Formats: sequence, structure tokens, C-alpha cells
Amino acid sequence: MNSLLDKLKVLHTRWLEIGEQITQPEIIADMKRFVKLNKDYKDLQEIVEVYKEYEKVLNDIKNTKDILINEKDDDFRAMAREEMNHLNERCEQLESTIRILLIPTDPQDSKNAIVEIRAGTGGDEASIFTGDLFRMYTHYCESKKWKTDVVSVTEGTMGGFKEIVFNVIGEGVYGLLKYESGVHRVQRVPQTEAQGRVHTSAASVVVLPEADEFDVELKEKDIRKDTYCSSGPGGQSVNTTYSAVRLTHIPTGIVVAIQDEKSQIKNYEKALKVLRTRIYEMEYQKYLNEISSKRKTMVSTGDRSAKIRTYNYPQNRVTDHRIGLTTHNLTAFVNGDIQETIEALQVAENAERLKETVEA
Repeated sequence: MNSLLDKLKVLHTRWLEIGEQITQPEIIADMKRFVKLNKDYKDLQEIVEVYKEYEKVLNDIKNTKDILINEKDDDFRAMAREEMNHLNERCEQLESTIRILLIPTDPQDSKNAIVEIRAGTGGDEASIFTGDLFRMYTHYCESKKWKTDVVSVTEGTMGGFKEIVFNVIGEGVYGLLKYESGVHRVQRVPQTEAQGRVHTSAASVVVLPEADEFDVELKEKDIRKDTYCSSGPGGQSVNTTYSAVRLTHIPTGIVVAIQDEKSQIKNYEKALKVLRTRIYEMEYQKYLNEISSKRKTMVSTGDRSAKIRTYNYPQNRVTDHRIGLTTHNLTAFVNGDIQETIEALQVAENAERLKETVEA
């Protein structure tokens, strides 16, 4: 009995069922269900394709065994033995791939993300470092062909940002950027330091899966909307129109204020998106807290105060503390070359997930 094959057959049957459902008029009319089923269909596509190849390889192995048992011609048997070696090797590769694909994925991985970077300890240097992190992520997003859209900014007095919040839109954004959540620490001689001493500063990064209207239903009666004039550094009014928007979600007390755009309508749309994500986050946080006790490598855990990475400028060194990975390519790293570290974190997380499924 091939247990992997049995699991794959169940998923293949489910994929066929969904394929039938999404063509039915009553499903198409129910937009929320139609969107979810389409996503499920797309998510199963890869494993279904692997299943078809795996089933073919197993059949080829069976037929080749029959040839080795029944065939009398030595040359033909030698060819069959060589073919069997290739088939067994491919079978092992496919089984390894299948085990990874069968690991339950974070259902949020395919979503867009909202990234929040805030200066921590270190005063003006922390704000400058926050600006460096924002530039790093902007370059990384450009390399992935993702779109970034700044939601709100509070500038630092000596450069950089006290806080910056931005959207990232693209394919599988949250599944990669979630590894950046946590406290980032920098060790270097600050621009503000006259004595040439190395200081340690920090900034916190929070990456949230962007909630859409199907995830959170916002009722108009639950939202209080206030408008006011946008203000710049020092509190002076940027314009005389009431373009800035503050939304308060009465049931939860969550407040979102956006003044980035000159248009009140655009600020309202951005504020609504952030509010929806913050409400969604409350439920999502329960999931994060649940898995944080099981996995130490996964960054998107309940503990956002965890120090995850150190950027040491004097030694040109970047260290990711979750998996003990140190590289000496800091200049390239802060210019957006972070994919290799993210992939290493993915491998470590998949190893832990695989261990969980084996032990379960």
C-alpha cells in the first residue's frame, strides 16, 4: 500500500470536484465562494501535476519489473535495468517533492502584505536605520517585480523615518516577506557620532497579510470617520483642506489615521485597507501564537520583540539569529540582496514542518 499515492488520489479527486464546481452558475454568482474555490483550485494545481508524473513513474517501474522477470534477451534486460535505475532515482526525487508539497502551508502566504517599520532604541540613528531598511525592502521588491505603495510616513529629524507603513502587491508576497518580522539591530558609527564610536540601534519590522473584503466584513455603523488637515514635521498644517482621515472601529477600538494623499477619498481607501488588516490580524495572531511554541525558525510568530538579525557595518557582516546564518555581504544585503537568507529560512521552516507531520 502506497500511503503517498493514497493522499495524492484524495487531493486529485478534490481538485476535479472544485473544477466542476467553479463552472456552476450558482457558485459563480456567490463571489465570496467563487474566489475561495478558484484559489483552492490553483493551490492544488502543482501537486496534481506532480501526482500525475508520480503515478506514471510507478506504472513504468511496474512494467519494467515485468520485463526483467519475463524477458530472456540479455541486451533487452540490460536496457531495462538501466531504465529501472533512472526510474527509481526519479521516484525518490518525486517522493521528496511530494512530502514537501503535502506539508500544510500557511493559508496567508499567497496574500499581499502590509509592512510596518518603526525606529526603536538609538534615537536619530534608529530613524536613519529605519530608512535603510525601507530602501532595502524597496530594492528587493523591485527585483521580484512587486509593486510598493507607501501608506503613511513619519519622518525622522535627521533623516530616515520614525515610522513608515507600506503595501506590497504581487505574487506570494506575504509568504516571503513574513520572515522579516521582528527586531533588526544595526552596529555602526552613526552619522550623528562625532567621536567615531560604534553604536547599537534597532528598528522593528511587522509584516501582516493584507486582508481583503472577503476576509473581514466591515459594517458602516461600526466605523467612526474623522477628517482633519494633514500636518508635517513640527505639526504645521500641510494644506488647508480636511484631507487626512482617521477611522475608529468602535467594537475593537482600533484607530487608523492616514494623511499621505492629498485626496480625502484616497486616504479613506488606504485607511480602510489598513483597518481591515488590523482587525484580521487579531484573529491571525491566535494562529501565530499557536505555532510559535512549536517552531523556532518561523519568523511570523507571536513574539515580535524577538531580535532576528544584526547588521554589523565594521565587519561587513549580517547575522540571522534564528538559524545562525552569517554572511559577509552587508553592502549587497542592504541593497536588497536578501533572497538567499529568506530561502535558508524557508528550508529550515520546511524541515520543522516535515518533522511535525512525521511525528503527528
